[in-house]
Amino acid sequence: MDSWSLHGKTALVCGASSGIGKATALLLAERGARIIALARTEEKLQTLMAELLGEGHQYYVVDLANTEELTTFLPELKKENIQILINNAGGPKAGLLHEAQVDEFTAPMKAHLYAAHLLVQTVLPAMKASHYGRILNVISTSVKNPLPNLGVSNTVRGAMASWSKTLAAELAPFAITVNNVLPGYIKTDRLTSLLESAAKNSQTSLKQVEESWEKTVPLGRIGEPKEMAEAIAFLASPAASYITGINLPVDGGRTPSL
Repeated sequence: MDSWSLHGKTALVCGASSGIGKATALLLAERGARIIALARTEEKLQTLMAELLGEGHQYYVVDLANTEELTTFLPELKKENIQILINNAGGPKAGLLHEAQVDEFTAPMKAHLYAAHLLVQTVLPAMKASHYGRILNVISTSVKNPLPNLGVSNTVRGAMASWSKTLAAELAPFAITVNNVLPGYIKTDRLTSLLESAAKNSQTSLKQVEESWEKTVPLGRIGEPKEMAEAIAFLASPAASYITGINLPVDGGRTPSL
């Protein structure tokens, strides 16, 4: 059996309508998985469904930051027999931490930690019954080195990292692995938003900001969503059965720590 194959597996992919989430859904389907896609925009989810290889794919329109709305979908998701969970949600707006209002933490914590926790509790029975489970969290390299002007994001991502490390130890006896994948500069809507914010603050052009960011990356370029998806697909596969509790940067070598 191909240790990279995901045939017979069902993967729940959050934020699947664009960027890293969409690239991941497409690649997991290519590797044989059935995809359950979650995102806020139905039109984009319908486009994704048309692009996925294989059959039996499903989507749910939901805002992960709306805990009450998400909860209404959990009974249906529990029936989907999910073995792979990709927790992936958009990041909070840029800004200095000491200037953030308390309520600025609420929506990001719901979209990331609360949603991920509810989804893990929902899919655990199927993972245990399958003797196979992969929980992957798309967070940020900020869990290794906090990033300037991303105070709320750094805080929320750090909470996610500690949550997942704790889960990794708890779920290992059930052959369920829990890992974090840390995107650096990846071509997504999130990166565009951060570029625009940086350009505005520095009163320079988007091109100038992007070029300056590329210079901080040893590989000298911005990454592609497919490159993130490749790392996620590996950790979701049988080939990664002895890897759990790690933070894997996919950042072109930019993160300065080990």
